[in-house]
Amino acid sequence: MHRIIYVIIFLLFTFRSFAQFPNKSFVVKHISESIVLDGVLDEPIWETAESAHGFWEYFPYDSIQARQQSDIKMLYDDKNLYVGIRVNAEGRNYAIQTLQRDFRAGNSDNISLLFDTFNDGNNAFLFGINPYGVQREGLVSGGGLDLRGFTISWDVKWKGESKIYDDHYTSELIIPLTSFKFKEGVTKWRFNSYRFDTQSNETSTWMKIPQNQNVFGLTFMGDMIFEKPLGKSRTPLALIPYVNALSEKNFESSEANNNFKVGGDAKISIGNSMNLDVTVNPDFSQVEVDDQITNLTRFEVSLPEKRQFFVDNSDLFASFGDPRDGTPFFSRRIGIATDTAGNTIENKILGGVRLSGKVNSKLRLGFLNLQTAEDVDNEIPSNNNTMLALQQQVFSRSNIGLFFINRESFKDYDFLSSSDKYNRVAGIDYNLISEDNLWNGKAYLHKSFQPEGDGKDLSAGATVEYNSRKFNLRAKGVYLGEDFRSDLGYIRRTDIVKTFTSFQRVFWPVGGFIQTHSFEFAPVFIWSPASDYLNTDYTLRGGWEAKFRDQSEIKLGVRRDYTYLFDTFDPTGTDGAVPLPADVGYTYNSAELGYQSDRRKIFAFEATSNLGQFYNGDKFSLQGRMTMRFQPKAFLSLIVNYDQINLPEPYSSAEIWLVSPKIDITFTKSVFWSTLIQYSNQRDNFGVNSRLQWRFAPLSDLFLVYNDNYFVSQIAPRYRSINLKLTYWLNI
Repeated sequence: MHRIIYVIIFLLFTFRSFAQFPNKSFVVKHISESIVLDGVLDEPIWETAESAHGFWEYFPYDSIQARQQSDIKMLYDDKNLYVGIRVNAEGRNYAIQTLQRDFRAGNSDNISLLFDTFNDGNNAFLFGINPYGVQREGLVSGGGLDLRGFTISWDVKWKGESKIYDDHYTSELIIPLTSFKFKEGVTKWRFNSYRFDTQSNETSTWMKIPQNQNVFGLTFMGDMIFEKPLGKSRTPLALIPYVNALSEKNFESSEANNNFKVGGDAKISIGNSMNLDVTVNPDFSQVEVDDQITNLTRFEVSLPEKRQFFVDNSDLFASFGDPRDGTPFFSRRIGIATDTAGNTIENKILGGVRLSGKVNSKLRLGFLNLQTAEDVDNEIPSNNNTMLALQQQVFSRSNIGLFFINRESFKDYDFLSSSDKYNRVAGIDYNLISEDNLWNGKAYLHKSFQPEGDGKDLSAGATVEYNSRKFNLRAKGVYLGEDFRSDLGYIRRTDIVKTFTSFQRVFWPVGGFIQTHSFEFAPVFIWSPASDYLNTDYTLRGGWEAKFRDQSEIKLGVRRDYTYLFDTFDPTGTDGAVPLPADVGYTYNSAELGYQSDRRKIFAFEATSNLGQFYNGDKFSLQGRMTMRFQPKAFLSLIVNYDQINLPEPYSSAEIWLVSPKIDITFTKSVFWSTLIQYSNQRDNFGVNSRLQWRFAPLSDLFLVYNDNYFVSQIAPRYRSINLKLTYWLNI
């Protein structure tokens, strides 16, 4: 096993690709004239600008010019980048999900711009706009290989407007150069753009991208060449104070609380390429609540980070290790803890700093230090949480990363054991991205340090992926010692050696209603080193999936699972249930059918059904999601998950429901109302989260947030709160 990992690591370090691609470029002219932001390209200066034109179709074909063309012009002065866009269309029947900023792009009409300001093929800024002038901005990291490197949670000040005509729409964008990070004196950025056109059922890109690559990937990009070098970025100091009035009641403890909080963030630019974020007494009451899930496994589930403070350059901290089995840093560990009853609660963050960005064209630096408060009643100590990360680019797009993590309590508590006084983790990662994106992979070695450790504290792994038009191959090996520990990380389980392989054959029919279809076989095996390499788990999974030209999808799958239980386990989560016994292995088979309709439609849905054996019994599962648009003002969605588990006596059987409707109403582009209702009998919770937001100035908001939670089993109130929060973004 170790020899296989060493061979994969050697291949990752030695392989390079130097494929050549035809490039496109345009010149961005420096101007002194002013441009009025109204979405209309009527200023004479636009006539002198060069453009990014000649878009290629990405879907349904990737070998022809786009049927509906787009044209992007750019100009700049010492303060701003000006973008003028003309987007041709069949008519005015645009699909719009919402008027709220940071909309999802894939099921509506819009165009997005990608700027790789350091020309490294790894990181990029994204700005997008739709026909109604609704804006979105985001960050792309890790070369845009998958959605883990894509986020629209990042916020920055800029302006955009659109104007709709009979057969096209136009947009104007004014993006302050301070919104970007770049090297002083640079004369070129890599650039690409992608556009969704629901009326023509077409996705197009400026640079030609094969369909087996992501549309937001950073491999295939052209050049935007500035007429004269960019100067030093003069990013203003941004202060973002808040005030929050809170009234809450915990019905379990009969405790009521009225509180008034004050705090805020500061964003300080260091040079052209570094950000320093400072937070004091942060408050995240306005952040969207987590989606509840049904968990039928023995392991904790990872939920996405939604807090703005942790988003910028988050890949610098969160991309180490394996995202499924061993991530040493998981920012949700900070500010969230477990009380004495095992419930997840907020652990107040007193304050902290976060420094991140480019030291030079090849080296990135990340440093984070946050102090959390003690909660003696819930036996939660005050902790200092620190991470230092360095990432050095090597070859064309690959990089080597080093990190050090320290979680430490500097105070002695009666409830804190000596083994939990501190936890430290250090490691090195190598990330491969070939120049043509045909190969990518990772190799890493991490070690943890904590009191009373006995040496089995390593985490190591290697992954290699091959992505071509017809074949997709992936191989992964992971090792986690039984004593490896990362208190600020996400570790599903320790004491494992795991192998994963995936073989996929992709077909691209010419003509017909099927866009593409593929067959995949993916075996997974897990052994326990501490138990003489006992095979504790395996999954043999095979399937077929097809994507149709109307953007609907279907998938079929079968799998065979084996699970060896070291501890007793009740998969139903029923109170008082007789758990399945330990030291027993279970083999079970199942089949899956899933379908997703065309998401461009006013009404869309997706459903997945699973039927088969489950441990020593049977299980039937149905997961469904429906959406309805009353565009552009309202968007309704409904998630329904149903699991029926039947186990033989004396073990429990259960029907587990998760029902979650959501209503999003956008009265204007600055006033939004969102209500999420979640019912879960597994969690014994019925929750309502309703949020009214008024964006009275750029990135400045007034929130009114109402939370209400009830027990399901006894129909009794559990927790209720109401927040009135004001936050204001002030540039100095």
